[in-house]
Amino acid sequence: MREQAEQRFRPSGRQGKGRYGVATRAVAVAVGVLAAGAAVPPATAAPSAAPSAARHGTVQQGLDALVRSDGVPAALASVTDGKDHTRTYTAGVGDIATGAKVPRDGQLRVGSNTKAFTAVVVLQLVAEGKVRLDGHVDTYLPGLVHGDGIDGGRVTVRQLLQHTSGLPDYIPYLSEDIRYYEPRDLLDLALRQKADFAPGEGWKYSNTNYLVAGLLVQRVTGRPLAVEIDRRVVRRAGLRHTYFPAPGELRPRERHPRGYHQASAGAPVVDATEWDPSWAWAAGQLVSTNSDLNRFYSALLRGRLLPKPQLDQMRTTVSAGRPFADGARYGLGLVSTPLSCAGQLSWGHGGSMTGYETRGGVTEGGRAVNVAVTTQPGEATQKHMEELVDKVLCSTARPGKG
Repeated sequence: MREQAEQRFRPSGRQGKGRYGVATRAVAVAVGVLAAGAAVPPATAAPSAAPSAARHGTVQQGLDALVRSDGVPAALASVTDGKDHTRTYTAGVGDIATGAKVPRDGQLRVGSNTKAFTAVVVLQLVAEGKVRLDGHVDTYLPGLVHGDGIDGGRVTVRQLLQHTSGLPDYIPYLSEDIRYYEPRDLLDLALRQKADFAPGEGWKYSNTNYLVAGLLVQRVTGRPLAVEIDRRVVRRAGLRHTYFPAPGELRPRERHPRGYHQASAGAPVVDATEWDPSWAWAAGQLVSTNSDLNRFYSALLRGRLLPKPQLDQMRTTVSAGRPFADGARYGLGLVSTPLSCAGQLSWGHGGSMTGYETRGGVTEGGRAVNVAVTTQPGEATQKHMEELVDKVLCSTARPGKG
């Protein structure tokens, strides 16, 4: 999830190693040392026969800079060359209290990349004739989406997936405590607000759109969203480290770098690895890895997850504003970003989630890169991540190739 409101961290008060009690002071001290460039283990890269030495250097230098200059605890990347050869990279430390190494291709909370997964499920239902893109929300969720200027009889499924519905975001109205949220609880928070604009009359990024899309999936299929994402996307794309956390599941299941949160400049840095992500749900709850995200977006662009008519709809874009990069355009859960290599685009989404940030993209030719850091950085660091993605994707670009 990519807006500033996601940076709110709501500690539960539970104690434990790396949590929020006595560990907080130790973590804050360790981050101060790390940001100064001290005690950082040498950055490493896994051996592979695929990417060129030049690109290898570009990636590793970029990650090192994110740690040493931007002060992030850890940076990770995965690069695929278009022939399914993948190389992974790390820099920094996976646990700043202990100095533990960064797990190679470790699991991360990938935030709004979840939106692309949710959109794929909806578009599969469109392909099956069970949902119409230009059908209204009330057709599938009768009477559910109504409020001040909000009318589910006017909002279409396409508008949900493209953030042109005008539905207000629920994120700013979450309580300050970490707790489990039912999707309907989140929707109620949004429906107490006034619509941002009439359906189809503007563009504004709102997690509520994907909350409603997730509820639509459950109503149409009769199964939980987590089940549908797993069977329709995760398994079909061959993702081995991606899952939708179960209720009450507070930490990534496999090896992972710890994530960190700082409420403001100068505030204590706290370990934000373990908490309930239910407030993100269909808009941002997934756990994955850099290499799995590359595999997912590559499979999507190659037509392995959607028939061509639905993939074409997904790639039909409108101009997008914040929080995306200049020139970005939003499709149906998929974002196009212009690359510095003339005339070329990358496709992906990216995500922000408490403790983690991800940026990446896939080209038409199948080159893919995903970069992650273990905190939610400011705009300057986000831009550095986006610049690194651009450099890697353009480092082997060929004229006329995507």
